Formats: sequence, structure tokens, C-alpha cells
Amino acid sequence: MENNDSVQMTTFLAVLFAICSGLAIGNLYWAQPLLVAIMEGFGLPAVNGGLLVTATQIGYAIGILLIVPLGDYVRRKRLITIVMGLTVLTLISCAVSPSFMILSLSLFSMGVVTISGQIILPLAGDLSSPEERGRIVGIVSSGITTGILFSRFASGILAGLWGWRSVYVIAAILNLIMVLAIIYVLPEIPQKNKLTSYKGLIASVFTSFKLYKVLPKILLHSGLIFGLAFNMFWTSLTFLLSGDPFHYDTFQIGLVSLAGLTAAVFGVGLGKLQDKGLSVPALGIFVLTSAISMILGLIFKESIIAIIIIAGVFSIAVQGVSVLAQARLFNLSNEERSRLNTVFVVSNFIFGAIGSALASLLWSLGSWEYVMTGSAAISIIALIVWLLSRKSFNEMDEKLGV
Repeated sequence: MENNDSVQMTTFLAVLFAICSGLAIGNLYWAQPLLVAIMEGFGLPAVNGGLLVTATQIGYAIGILLIVPLGDYVRRKRLITIVMGLTVLTLISCAVSPSFMILSLSLFSMGVVTISGQIILPLAGDLSSPEERGRIVGIVSSGITTGILFSRFASGILAGLWGWRSVYVIAAILNLIMVLAIIYVLPEIPQKNKLTSYKGLIASVFTSFKLYKVLPKILLHSGLIFGLAFNMFWTSLTFLLSGDPFHYDTFQIGLVSLAGLTAAVFGVGLGKLQDKGLSVPALGIFVLTSAISMILGLIFKESIIAIIIIAGVFSIAVQGVSVLAQARLFNLSNEERSRLNTVFVVSNFIFGAIGSALASLLWSLGSWEYVMTGSAAISIIALIVWLLSRKSFNEMDEKLGV
């Protein structure tokens, strides 16, 4: 059994990791349904609310790049505890912010430190045996997906009951509970490597492309499907449901968004495909499913039942691509999983930003039809990339004995 740490990975620990990771990533999305309410509270135009999202995303990108790589060198339990504790403080700061500027700075700071999920995920890979790694990564990844969906849905309900500030108070309490759980449950894990130069550590994030020739292909699959197609679909779905023929309000749109929970449910088992040596054909099936889903979304745009089914199936396909890409990524190295995860997340972040912008552009040019056509085309490109990558991935699996 390949395991560089003395701590044994269990399903219970994987579920704990999933909850912690879900809360951490969910902190990034509490504000999205609250932007209008927050701006009204400060007496500012609603359009300024987008700056709050931008501040959070910039902070998160900085945290991913500058803090997550430390997971390969420092004691992970201590690092996770520190960043989660700081996250609690920043959430409290958000709750009591007296001005738009202070709230922006608080959200930026929260983005920097709410990166524990991206430290936990490679840690889960480290603690797992090769024959279990795909399953464990699938469980933790499902927690992240659930956290994104839950935070968007729950924040609107909580704000409707007690105001937008209550959302951050409750988030702070939940994160504090998880800090205490990590302190109590997670044993001390030996550090993997000795840190000699922080500058060299950050530089090594970028040299990964030279060391692992297959890395760009892994990133491209996830970037095209998760970063571009996924973000284009969900961004434009809000526009579609708020207009003809649906005219849904925010709450109704939130309910439709829950179709994405299918990805979290099925994601727990998707990683087993990697463990069973089926990751290469499975990846192709998921990419093909993504393309078919977008084509069907174009055809059945006026049927809410069809849209919900398509959203659910598409979410499973995207989760499958993401889980298999991440499991393959963690098989590249035992010593650099945090740095490789940094590359993975930053890549998805860049593709995601492009996807959101592309969704708005295509919607302005031709509404839903253009967005779905673009998403289908991107999925087909990803399918071509898969066809060109199969040999490299199979050789990698043979070398690893998968």
C-alpha cells in the first residue's frame, strides 16, 4: 500500500474532509444571491455589487497561488486549522462591516484564506492507497460541489428570514464548528518535505509543466468542460429562466439549480472508475455526454422538465470529468500534490472566468441558442482532445499499474 503518511484514510475522515471543503468553497458563493440586498443596505446602485464578487475571486486566486502550495511542505493539520480559523474571523468581519469598502476588503480577505478545501483535497489523495484514491477524491469533490450549490440556495433563504448579515454570522458558526472538528478528529500528520525557499516553492508550481508532459492534457479536459461549458450553461440558465416563457423569480431559479445536486450524489462513486482502470473510456463518455446535453438544451429550451433533466445529466458529466482529471493529477506525484492542485484550480479559475464572460457575450449576440451552440462546440473540441490524449493516458496508467 502506497501511503506516505501514518494516518489511515477512512470513509468517515473522507466525509469530514468533504464537509470542510464544501464549507470552504461555499464561503465564496454566499454573496451572489445577496448582491441587490447588500447594495440596497448601503444605499448604492445594485450594479456595484459585482465588485464584491470580483474582490472575493481575486482574493481566492491569490490564496490558491500563495498558500495552497505550502501543503507540500508544512504540517497540514496546522495549516488547515490556521486558514479555517482566519476564515471565521473574516466572515465575522463581513457580518459587521459598516461600509461597502470594509465589506469589500473583508470579502477579499475571506477569499484569500477560505482555501482549506484545496489543501484538504490533495491531503486526501496523500492519505489514500492507490486502489482507493479515486473513490476518496470523488467523495471530497462531491462535498465541494454540494458546498457551491448549498451556499447559493441557502443564502437567499436565510437573508429573507433575518437579513443578509445573518448569512455570514451563520457561516462563521458553521466554519468554527468544523475548525473544532478538525482539531479534535484529525491526527497530526508529518510534513512531507523540508521547505528551503518559499520563492522556490512558488516557482516550482510553474515548472510542473516541464516535469509532467501529460499535465496540459489533464488541465485542458477540465478547463474546457468545467471551466467553459459548465460556467456558460449555468450563467445563461439564469437569463433563460428569468425571461420568456418562464419569468421565474430568484427563489424558483434557485430550485432549478438544485438539479446540479445530482453531480454531488453520483460524484461519490465516479472516482471508482479511476480505481478500476476505466478512467480513459469513462472520460470520453462524460465528454460526449456533455456535448449531447448541450445539443438537447438547444432543442428543448422551452420545456422546464427537459431543462431540469439536462441540467442534472450535464452536471454528472462535468463532475465525472473533474473527478477523473483530479484523480489522474494526484497520480502524477506523491510529493507535489498540493502544487499540482494549485495548477489545477488556477487553470479552472482562468477557464471559468473566460466561460462566464463568453456566456454574456454570446447571450448578447444570440441569447440561449448561441450559448448552447458555443457550449456544444467546446464539448466537441474536448472530445477531440480526449481522442488525441488516450494514448498518453493509457501509457500513464500502464506505468502506474492502474
